[in-house]
Amino acid sequence: MARRAAAFVVLAVAAGLAAWLLGRGAGAPWADAEPEPSREAADWHRPRTRERQAEREAMVRTQIARRGVRDRWVLAAMRAVPRHEFVPRHLRSRAYDDCPLPIGHGQTISQPYIVAYMTEVLRLKPKEKVLEIGTGSGYQAAVLSELTPNVYTVEIIRALATQAAERLERLGYKTIKCKVGDGYYGWPEHAPYDAIIVTCAAGSVPPPLLKQLKPGGRMVIPVGPPGQVQQLVLVKKDSEGKITSESLMAVAFVPMTRRVR
Repeated sequence: MARRAAAFVVLAVAAGLAAWLLGRGAGAPWADAEPEPSREAADWHRPRTRERQAEREAMVRTQIARRGVRDRWVLAAMRAVPRHEFVPRHLRSRAYDDCPLPIGHGQTISQPYIVAYMTEVLRLKPKEKVLEIGTGSGYQAAVLSELTPNVYTVEIIRALATQAAERLERLGYKTIKCKVGDGYYGWPEHAPYDAIIVTCAAGSVPPPLLKQLKPGGRMVIPVGPPGQVQQLVLVKKDSEGKITSESLMAVAFVPMTRRVR
């Protein structure tokens, strides 16, 4: 189930156009956001490296900011996390390409734009608690940990989960909690969550995840049949527990599976 968000490169242009048509200014799903608390004095460790920094800068400038992602903390996170550390060694020369890349076990690391877009939609504030369904290589979790130290991530493929946990530890992302399991059921021991991000396509929004979303929380999840274009859906739970949802753009993600392996 926790299969990687494989937003296919063929959709890159369409996704950028969809983001534009959705209106990243007035009327966009985050247009009513309150002023962000400062992250300048964040009191959790966030590792830094200058290796291939110029490539990260170019990736953010040409692939992400140009398509309309504008949250400065998300852009900073994408500049900071060394994407090349999260792809197989033989593909590191392509780590900053504008496309998903295979990471083994039939999974991929998502296109950089999709990672940034989904992260922006969550509107995370410092110290909020976020649940990721689909750890994959650990890249999305590392990006999230730039915004909050309270990151919980669930992976259904045991080998990927082990590799990701070891990679995150080696790189210095020590605040991220990893678990092997069926992400359909979330991680109830640490619920409720301010935000939930799902990196695989479900036929519908899993009820356990709705239950674990805090009132006032937000979830971003691809919904639709496998092998076809799906909708990236933003789910909100208001202070009274009422659920609303809206489609953000067309995407193509690998399907949610239900068997730990």
